[in-house]
Amino acid sequence: MSLVVVPVRYPLTKHSRRTLERAIEVARERDAALTVLHVDLYQNGKKVTRIDLKNAVESTFGRLENVRYVVRTGFLVEESILDEVAAEAADAVVIGSQQASRLRRIFRRFTDNPNIDQYLRTHLDCEVITVESARA
Repeated sequence: MSLVVVPVRYPLTKHSRRTLERAIEVARERDAALTVLHVDLYQNGKKVTRIDLKNAVESTFGRLENVRYVVRTGFLVEESILDEVAAEAADAVVIGSQQASRLRRIFRRFTDNPNIDQYLRTHLDCEVITVESARA
């Protein structure tokens, strides 16, 4: 079974809900499992639990089948996302356009190729689906 990973903020922001909505669609279209990922930053001192994340998602989207909720702790959100995608051997990651921009900036520091799709495909064999932010 294929796997889709979607990183989100907690509490869910408007952008996170939009990204999560697209990830749910992608997982259903592909008959894939879905991992909803939140990264707790060490420096923020907040403790979000898997139950907190699950309750927030289910209060917005209802009960979802074949979904795993993961909360990771780290210093860099982007690094934690990449670690999770690699560890789970995800087939696709659905990220918001703001997150994609941050990841591109990080890749520019470490590589001469800021193309996140190509980088992930080359290093993780993963498709990246970017969700544009809604305009107000």
